[in-house]
Amino acid sequence: MSRWDTGGGARGGRAAAWGAEVVDHRRAVGEPPYQRPPSPREPLARRDGTRVFGTVGSVTCVDSTGATRWTHRCGGRPNAAHLSGDRVLVTTDSLEYTPWGNLGPALLLDMADGRLVAELRGERAAALGGGRFVLGLEGYDVFDTWEYDRDGTETDNWRSYGHYVVGTGLRVVEADRNVPTSGRVVRLLPGGVVERGPRLSDPQPPEPLVLPDGTILVLDGGAVRAVGRGLDSAVLAELAGVSADAGARTTRALRWDGDRVSVVVAEQHTDEPSRYTVDTWTLALRHRA
Repeated sequence: MSRWDTGGGARGGRAAAWGAEVVDHRRAVGEPPYQRPPSPREPLARRDGTRVFGTVGSVTCVDSTGATRWTHRCGGRPNAAHLSGDRVLVTTDSLEYTPWGNLGPALLLDMADGRLVAELRGERAAALGGGRFVLGLEGYDVFDTWEYDRDGTETDNWRSYGHYVVGTGLRVVEADRNVPTSGRVVRLLPGGVVERGPRLSDPQPPEPLVLPDGTILVLDGGAVRAVGRGLDSAVLAELAGVSADAGARTTRALRWDGDRVSVVVAEQHTDEPSRYTVDTWTLALRHRA
């Protein structure tokens, strides 16, 4: 599942160019679609044969021959890595509970030797190119995204946070955890400017999908919504029986299933918290020329 807006030009990616049809729906008792922690055997990031691995207490860079280039020791559990130029930004989970839950430091490392360039704070990140990154955090009156250069110096910031989509600009599917939510799909512009797009009804939308032309697919409550590069919006499908209220007992996910899209919604049983009713819809997408 890619979050990267890599296709199409600046004028492409119109929400109205897409349609969807529900071709299958199944219901069963099963496991919710949790985002599983990465396996130590799978790289957190890769580029041109170079791979970055994370395990409890360390980050390791392996070259295309399989040789270890460097290992950086850390005090947490790496959960994601983002490569940009000669830098890698690694977000981590703390091994101990903190006032920020299990949030650990974000480590900006030199790709050449694993040297620590800067220790930052944030939960989600994305690479912008040229050694630059954005890093975001939400909670305790914080709902912010910061841009950092290759030296870890803050160069911009925005009052917005969520799932980042990088391409011809930087879009965010906001997640504020507030009921009712004030979240939108937005674009972050230089100088801390937030260009506001369509409103969302879900305070915690799952990670979006990005279509070949840069259109974003968002699961917004019970609706599958397309949001174009210009922040135009269209509802492609309404999922029967799904409440727009994404409460604590509901876990949701959007996934690629070949060239189709799977929507998974798991609802916890009120009288038996270990049991979930899991609905899975399969959508066939179509692109209108």
